[in-house]
Amino acid sequence: SGIPRDDILITSKLNNGFHDYDDALKALDGTLADLGVEQIDLFLIHWPLPEVGDYVQTWKALEKAYADGKARAIGVSNFQPEHLDHLEGEAPVVDQVEMHPTFNQAELRAELAKRSITPEAWSPLGQSKDLQDATITKIADELGVAPAQVIIRWHLQIGNIVIPKSVTPARIEQNLASANVELTDAQVQAINGVDAGNRLGGHPDTADF
Repeated sequence: SGIPRDDILITSKLNNGFHDYDDALKALDGTLADLGVEQIDLFLIHWPLPEVGDYVQTWKALEKAYADGKARAIGVSNFQPEHLDHLEGEAPVVDQVEMHPTFNQAELRAELAKRSITPEAWSPLGQSKDLQDATITKIADELGVAPAQVIIRWHLQIGNIVIPKSVTPARIEQNLASANVELTDAQVQAINGVDAGNRLGGHPDTADF
């Protein structure tokens, strides 16, 4: 029966063991078959793995998938500017990177803006650690909302795509209600100021998963 294509946006990532050109194309075909669809909305290279393989060939495979209509859009994840510099042809529409208030990636976001690449945050709540930050809890109290809603709204107001992970229906509804929260410029700047370089995941230059 497949997935109702009018109801959701389907994104998937290329597993790290399939960076070779032909392997990447086969992996995408497998993803399409598993999902029961003929086209995916967004397909990403999960990690650049610069010390493991040639991500430029991987990107060429994604361009082929895009040209063939198997992916409506293609992008990358965990790519730094120096990785993006080596890509030719189609520019990624998205770079999904670790990003949360205590690791706000301001420099990378500025570079992505120059390239017209939209940042998408993974671990957008800092694995829930940022929910306890004093600045964020203070703003949440001022607005009468949950700290998670403050962080999600911060992401949205600074231009990030954000998809917080949850399997709890009430939490999902709360997250969606973040669209109704409005932060002042001063509150956004206050949250920008909690950045402390708190990277929680692997570094894209050295990750070799």
